[in-house]
Amino acid sequence: MNQTAFLASGVCLFAAAASAAPLAANTAATTASGAHFTAPAEWSVQTAASAVVLTPPENDSHIALVDVAQAQDAAAATAAAWQIYRPSMHRSVKVATPRAARNGWDEQVLTEYQTSPAEHVEIDAVAFRAGAHWIVAIEDGSAATFERRQAAAALVFQSLRPKGYVRESFAGRMPHRLDAARVAALRSFVATSMRELDVPGVGLALIDHGKVVYEGGLGVRELGKTTPVDAHTLFMIASNTKGLTTLLLARLADQGKLRWDQKVVQVYPGFRLGDAATTQSVQMKHLVCACTGLPRKDYEIIFHTTAATPASDTFSLLAQTQPTSKFGEVFQYNNLMAAAAGYIAGHLVHPGQDLGAAYDSAMQTEIFDPLGMTETTFDMRLALAGNHASPHADDIDGAPQEGSNAFNTVIEPFRPAGGAWSSAHDMIKYVQDELTEGQLPDGTRFVSAKNLLQRRVPGVPAGEDASYGMGLMIDTHWGVSVIHHGGSVAGYKSDILAIPSAQVGAVILTNGEYGGGMLRPFMRRLLELLYDGKPEAAGDVAAAAARIKAEMRADRKTLVVPPDPALARTLAASYENPELGHIAVAREGHSVIFNFGVWQSRVASRRDDDGKVSFVTIDPLTQGFAFVAGRQDGRNALTIRDGQHTYVYRANPK
Repeated sequence: MNQTAFLASGVCLFAAAASAAPLAANTAATTASGAHFTAPAEWSVQTAASAVVLTPPENDSHIALVDVAQAQDAAAATAAAWQIYRPSMHRSVKVATPRAARNGWDEQVLTEYQTSPAEHVEIDAVAFRAGAHWIVAIEDGSAATFERRQAAAALVFQSLRPKGYVRESFAGRMPHRLDAARVAALRSFVATSMRELDVPGVGLALIDHGKVVYEGGLGVRELGKTTPVDAHTLFMIASNTKGLTTLLLARLADQGKLRWDQKVVQVYPGFRLGDAATTQSVQMKHLVCACTGLPRKDYEIIFHTTAATPASDTFSLLAQTQPTSKFGEVFQYNNLMAAAAGYIAGHLVHPGQDLGAAYDSAMQTEIFDPLGMTETTFDMRLALAGNHASPHADDIDGAPQEGSNAFNTVIEPFRPAGGAWSSAHDMIKYVQDELTEGQLPDGTRFVSAKNLLQRRVPGVPAGEDASYGMGLMIDTHWGVSVIHHGGSVAGYKSDILAIPSAQVGAVILTNGEYGGGMLRPFMRRLLELLYDGKPEAAGDVAAAAARIKAEMRADRKTLVVPPDPALARTLAASYENPELGHIAVAREGHSVIFNFGVWQSRVASRRDDDGKVSFVTIDPLTQGFAFVAGRQDGRNALTIRDGQHTYVYRANPK
């Protein structure tokens, strides 16, 4: 059944919602009970007696805000909301987990439902309680649409607040200094978060008015060993590389080698994106703005990269990609575009060199050397030979394990988007440059304030109070501007933060897969200490840890490890896909291994709710890639989907 038919078959309000006129701009709105929210531009809104249904331009998905006057608990409220919105919905609950009570709500519970990979849908609900009254926010529809419209969906959920609630704001407050007591409080928060999220080690640095008030580490570099993390321990900083890459662009803009509004093809004639018209419309700033409408193509990085993949593959992959939304319409993050920005910048500095070597050299001489970042490198082999933190993740049974960096080698050919290794000691120097707007500690001008700040001009919205600039996020959720960016590769999660109005900055680097659960709470805890905010950060970490563990337990129940022998026997010896490359299927005893070239993983079998069979990767750091077994063109096939693409591997002839 196609997606639109699936939805239309059961949604009482679907026809009316789909026919409503789209909004011209983000619009303040209320539910029947008076709760406030913001309806996104270009979405249509239909209001019934007890529900508001929001529909994106694709008309294949919905967010429903359903008022439930009385209910015994969150489960009862959620069931009642489905009866109002779509009474034919009879999916099994995958997991229901409490979220921390925030934004005036006395209780919040997230319910996630069982779906199958082949359906490619997002179905979940959040029950919000204020006093005795419940509002249930339901997300129901196409996974592709919700990925494309993720910022708009975030706007709805983040802006939903009870009638009369006044948000906490730090605007106008005088920040405290990061004295010893506050530094100790931050370190204590990080230590507790590490235990809850199974993170072995953290690199941490803090700066206040130009003085580094702390740099060091907590925990260990590797489970089972006692060597501690220190200020000089290297971690993969992942997408925090992007801000450094855009700093290189700012330096080149100062030197007159590019303009932000210059067409990319004028700077690098070999650039192509989709068709000719799209190619001609892309300016240099668009490469790093997440605003071009280009969807992620990370699977073509993850599965197709080999030891011989050249940096130039960035440009061949982009040439085959067309935006799925208009320029500036939605926030869509794309690593290939950021990689292209870095390689073009490197080419401008060293036009006669290989793209990868030119970028590495340009970053060394133009960024790392002037900032004194002597420990930062793009050379994974060099990083692994010295003081570095190993990546970790829980195994499928919830036990923390050290993982292999083989998976992370796939980012090397695309490293301007996320391939740097750095330390807390080095990264706080970069944060200081953001705080001084380009002036070095000795008073010399490293980059003009004009071009440094151009990277922080709010661009496409990424939620209610967040916008993406150029490789940096601008967040004003708590009434003060926080410039930051997260980083995520397998087993490493990080964030850098600069609070210009307080002249305070921070670096947090983690070597655990679930370290991401402490990053935004760390930002919150820092602001709590600076501005005497309500103590919410610890509760946010606890709720994140509980949800992660509950989801892992729920997923584990569906997996057969090692895979069902009868199902395993149906696998061919190898499979091929023109975009993603090769899978070699190996057997070690009862285990089945999918080998993708530079990395591999054991797989489990699973019977999906729709009756199909999936083979799911299960090794630490590579868990969760689901390959649906089937047939195509008379051959065995394995199908995998990301947010907006479907890839079919066909069995190779024997």
